[in-house]
Amino acid sequence: MSKADELRALSRTRVLVKDGAYGTAIQALGLGETQFRGCVALEREQRGNNDLLNLTQPEAIETICTAYAQAGAHVLATNSFNANAISQADYGAAHLVHDINVEGARIVRAVADRFATPEAPRFVAGAVGPTNKTLSLSPDVADPGYREVGFDEVVQVYEGQVRSLAEGGVDFILIETVFDTLNAKAGIMAVRNVERELGRDLPIMLSMTLTDLSGRNLSGHTVEAFWASVRHARPLTIGLNCSFGAEALRPHLKVLSAEADTLVMAYPNAGLPNDLGQYDEGPGETRAQVAEWLDEGLVDVVGGCCGTTPAHIAEIASAVAGAAPRQLAAPQDSMLLAGLEPLEVRA
Repeated sequence: MSKADELRALSRTRVLVKDGAYGTAIQALGLGETQFRGCVALEREQRGNNDLLNLTQPEAIETICTAYAQAGAHVLATNSFNANAISQADYGAAHLVHDINVEGARIVRAVADRFATPEAPRFVAGAVGPTNKTLSLSPDVADPGYREVGFDEVVQVYEGQVRSLAEGGVDFILIETVFDTLNAKAGIMAVRNVERELGRDLPIMLSMTLTDLSGRNLSGHTVEAFWASVRHARPLTIGLNCSFGAEALRPHLKVLSAEADTLVMAYPNAGLPNDLGQYDEGPGETRAQVAEWLDEGLVDVVGGCCGTTPAHIAEIASAVAGAAPRQLAAPQDSMLLAGLEPLEVRA
């Protein structure tokens, strides 16, 4: 049985748990420039380059991942949100993208394998962030047609990251925090290209982030429009992350859950940040809000994003115990008319 089939089968019996934030955990370590840089020779300051820690502080990343596994997370993501050539260029570290992703994947793979049991399998999701560029919007208000990057360039950048994550042993590719749907499409194309190159499947997880309470991302797509735009990729999971806390995400998640005929994975922030950029929402409060999602059957996989900690994930894991699995939406007629096979429908 493939890892994707294993995840689907497990989701028929229970709601699964994803891990929480790496950035929050790394910030709590209070690392300085020396710790971030390690023995890597780079000209620019590296403090804040969390992905580089896969190379310079692998024990710290392993400790964070282990804490999430101990908290009950089934899906463990890699510390690779900005491990792409575009984002790493800001640190002068684009040449290290391959090593950062391979080692990041190996760290999480080792933890997942160590904690996996027949009753509680562990899955590794290679985290692919949106980069810090947008394909849909111009950064120059005086020139609406200008773009800092082109579609083919972004595809190539994502190919490098996806190829390296696959080499490191991930089960899935998680294209997350999608603020620009066109960037996500470049990511999807990159995964498909690498699949053909490697001769193996790389199931895709997709997760959109909302920029305001109206329920749209930066490129202007509602959750319904986003799903319509990416459904052709037949993602293993579709969902929402970051954005706001669970309470504010609930109405938008409800819409997506009713539309999506595949697994839904959502992982909200621990509320909104305070004036100092810190998250005040405690684990118990997050649990209470997520419990409302579970009562309504909105998710198949639930975890945490910015501000969440292993304590938050432990509370979520406790909340999902005994929760009824979500019922998948029926296949949409438009896909059948197009001659495409519907995705699996849960009985």
